[in-house]
Amino acid sequence: MVMASQLRAGMAIVLEGQAYRVTAAEYHPGQGKMGGVTHARLQNVDTGTFRETSLRAELKLAELAVERQPMEFLYSSGEACCFMNPESYEQTEIPKALIGPRERFLEAGMRLGIEFVNGRAMYVQFPDVLEVKIADTAPAAHQQADSTFKPARLPNGVEVMVPQFIKAGDTIRLNLETMEYMDRAKGKNA
Repeated sequence: MVMASQLRAGMAIVLEGQAYRVTAAEYHPGQGKMGGVTHARLQNVDTGTFRETSLRAELKLAELAVERQPMEFLYSSGEACCFMNPESYEQTEIPKALIGPRERFLEAGMRLGIEFVNGRAMYVQFPDVLEVKIADTAPAAHQQADSTFKPARLPNGVEVMVPQFIKAGDTIRLNLETMEYMDRAKGKNA
């Protein structure tokens, strides 16, 4: 059992008979006789839908054990992505809906952490920053101010905004959470 005030992102709980993964939780202490409250964003393990809720701080919830395993991405087919445990060679199919829009960044051989609850894949942990190559963009312009951005297309079709000096073939570091350019990757360009 875990108190609602102790909820943290990455935990798995049971609420109203449903299993949820906590994606965000923020505790607000009460004042005077008012009890504290935890505002939580939960993802349903079975359906993948999100739920925003407020829970009394003293509410006790059943905590589910989360098992994290490093797995290697193999391929994508239909509505699922296939991952393999590099130690046991056991393969697991994970629905694309569970991975979300980040699925477009998967490459064969990529190792990611997969979270399991009760033997079912619940979450695919991507790195915060990913190095990606620019497939197409306008020619580099060095005479303009470096604070202006231009659109660039990645090999997977995703469009991002990059500074004017970036050219096709450059490798950049991309923040996957915000889809924003961070900087040019070191040692990857001629």
